[in-house]
Amino acid sequence: MSEYYEAVGRRKTATARVRLYPAAERTEFIVNDKPMPEFFTRLLDQHLIMEPLRAVGAENRFNISVLVQGGGVSGQAGAVRLGLARALTLVDPNLRPLLKRAGFLVRDARAKERKKPGLKRARKAPQYTKR
Repeated sequence: MSEYYEAVGRRKTATARVRLYPAAERTEFIVNDKPMPEFFTRLLDQHLIMEPLRAVGAENRFNISVLVQGGGVSGQAGAVRLGLARALTLVDPNLRPLLKRAGFLVRDARAKERKKPGLKRARKAPQYTKR
């Protein structure tokens, strides 16, 4: 395996480094040295990750290697999805409008809001008592 396309995806506190290797015949999807269904056991996460590949019809065109760290399972799945979509645009820039229209190239910036002083949580205030 020599030539590959690499992109980074992030979601919440998770970061995924995705590499696409053009495949000859049998394709593999490896996440942190494990097969993808073994690493992401929830079917929803597996489906979410594969969406960019399905959108461009490239399910069996690449061997995919992912290094993902930080965050939880859902955040990691979102990071892998964004990294995959970005890597596909490097493979073929003509896919960019299709992926962009489907919303796969948008970084989801939502993250946990910090706790503020004087409050119980980020926004919950202590109960107000008049007397």
